[in-house]
Formats: sequence, C-alpha cells, structure tokens
Amino acid sequence: MKPVQTGIETLIVERPRILQGKRLGLLVNAASVDRKFHPTRILIENHFPGQLKVLFSPQHGLFSEKQDNMVPSDDLIDPLLNIPVFSLYGKEKKPTKDMLEKIDALIIDLQDVGTRVYTFIYTMALCMQAARSHGKQIVVLDRPNPVGGNQTEGNCLIPECASFVGMYPIPMRHGLTIAELALFFNDHFSIGCELTVVPMAGWKRDMSFHNTGLPWIAPSPNLPTPTSALAYPGQVLWEGTNVSEGRGTTQPFEVFGAPFFDPARLEVCLTENKIAGVHLRPLVFEPTSNKWAGKSCNGFQLHIIDPIRYRPYRTTLTLLQAVITLHAQSFKWKAPPYEYEFEKLPFDLITGDPVVRKAIEEMEHLDDLEENWQDDLKAFEEARRPYLLYE
Repeated sequence: MKPVQTGIETLIVERPRILQGKRLGLLVNAASVDRKFHPTRILIENHFPGQLKVLFSPQHGLFSEKQDNMVPSDDLIDPLLNIPVFSLYGKEKKPTKDMLEKIDALIIDLQDVGTRVYTFIYTMALCMQAARSHGKQIVVLDRPNPVGGNQTEGNCLIPECASFVGMYPIPMRHGLTIAELALFFNDHFSIGCELTVVPMAGWKRDMSFHNTGLPWIAPSPNLPTPTSALAYPGQVLWEGTNVSEGRGTTQPFEVFGAPFFDPARLEVCLTENKIAGVHLRPLVFEPTSNKWAGKSCNGFQLHIIDPIRYRPYRTTLTLLQAVITLHAQSFKWKAPPYEYEFEKLPFDLITGDPVVRKAIEEMEHLDDLEENWQDDLKAFEEARRPYLLYE
C-alpha cells in the first residue's frame, strides 16, 4: 500500500497558480511536516522563495510545547526563517487586520484529531472569518482524520454551549478531515471566504492512522500517539471532572483514575455494562502535574483491541456513570474556568449540552440518552455529505 500523500506534498508538486506571486502566511505547528519529516514552513519557503512573510500558531504554540488549556503563547520571531510568528492562542484568537496586511493568502496546514472540542478547527474557522472580512484567500492543506472518516458519534452541540471548544453544532466525533471541515464551515455555516482546499491522495475513510504510512507527530503535548487520539473523543470528558485524564503521565487519555477509585468494584460494575472494543487494565499511576500531581491514582488503562467496535464517547460515558455510582461522595464536576469560559461548567462545554450531565447524574440508561440525539446526528451526517472529498 502506497503512503498517503498529504496536502502539503500535493501543493509542493503541483504549485497551484493561485499562489504564484502572492505574499503568503502560514498557520502551522510542530506536526506540520511531510512524510520525510520536513517542516511545512521550510518546504513553503524553499518552493515559494521569498513569498512567505508571516507565520501563525494555534493553541500549544508553534512548537507544540504548551501543556494545557488557558496557557497562552507569545508572538515571536521564527528562529529558522527570521519572520514574525503571531500567536492565535494569546492576546488574539482571530487574526487582526494588521497581522493580515502583510499577506495575500493564508495557508493552513494543521493535524486535526477528529474531535469537536479540539481548538485547531476553530482557529481555522476564525482565520476564515478574518480572511473574508479583509479580502484574503485561504488555502487548507488536508491531512488524515486519525479517528477515521466513517463513524460519527455523540450529541450535537447546542448554541448555549458555544465556546472555543465548540463553535458549531457538530457531534463529538465528526468523521471529517480538516479540509472537509473547512468546506463545511465555509458553506453550511456561511463564513463565505475565498477558500481553496488541497486534498490528499490515497486516503480512505476507513483507514487507521497506522495504515497511512505517515509519521505521527504529536499535534499537542498530550496526544503523543494515534492511540491517545483515538481515545480522546471520550476520555476528554474527564477534563470536566476531578478524575485525572492522565495528564502529567506518559499516556494521557489512555489512562484515567483518582486516589478514591476502587478498581475492583469498578471492574464488577463495568463488566455488567459490556463495553465493546476495549480492554480496561487496572493500574496505579502518579501524575507529575495537573490533577492529583504527586498522588497515587487508582485507575485503568484503555487498551483498544477493536477500533471499529470501540465507541469512545459511549465508553467514557459508561465509565463516568460507574464512577458516580460507586464514588458519589468523592466525585466532583470541575468548576470553571475552562477555555476562557468563566461561568458554565467545563463538562457542559465539553459535551456541548447540559442534558448529558443531567442524564448521567440521574443514571438515565445510555441507550435512551443516545436515542435522544439520533435525529440530530442523522441530520449532521446528511448535511456533511456534499463536502466529503473521499468516498
């Protein structure tokens, strides 16, 4: 099987006319590389000499070094290219007129992770909005969705829970690549910028990241492997609780727990729920930072043994319900702030609808909860259909 050719590799080969003679900006981070690990920003500089004028960085910084949410990045000068780098996760989240006056077109090459709450897609959307306002072009270079392009899962966000971890009413697992999302946002949600996408070659919707032939470069510090990305659409829910999601360990989102967990009792409870596609291995871990830093946490590691049957959102909701059942006195919802929202509960921002939290608290059967959002999920799947680049 030939390796997948990403958008940046296609761009370098084809050198589209729309970029000829244009002053270019580039939104990238450490994961923006080709299959031979060459950074996109160097490839653009080498193949469009003298045209690259400015860089932009998303959450976690140009070098993907910032650990957590609400940790801003500063503007800087790129040490290799000696051009400005404007942070879009600092004082500004949307490019300003002054930032954009240096360029004619903004190229976006980011590795998304296929989950609604990941901020990169909203940084892209804000760049598209700014480009529309200031008459600039947007070019999105496509990359694989590491959790697949077929399956969707979860409830759609409601407008009352809109934030920087959810700007549009899409489900937790959306099944779109970043270029498909750009097309969807631009047309379906009426951004209306001048948009060009550069597709991949060889990617199939049912393809795991391991089968792409591409290197996995962590797009943020706590997604070090494709497995952590696959667990993320569910395990990110723990961020809205006092349970550790594994930050401060070597296996974030693959491990979770807390000092108050009783793994033996939880195992009995979870066995009755028959979670599909994943094995839960009891373990003890000690985070070096974030929740429960320096404390021994009882918990589990998720070993995903069947990625097709594994449903990350349903799995973590099941785990959450079991934890509340057995540890109601110790378990707590995390208080604000979360991603610069200072009033709403973080868990509600993450799930996109307080109904989910209330259903968990009231021990509503998850089959009934999922049934409630099926119409919205089907409507989303139908709405996204015209923007699918890979059948």
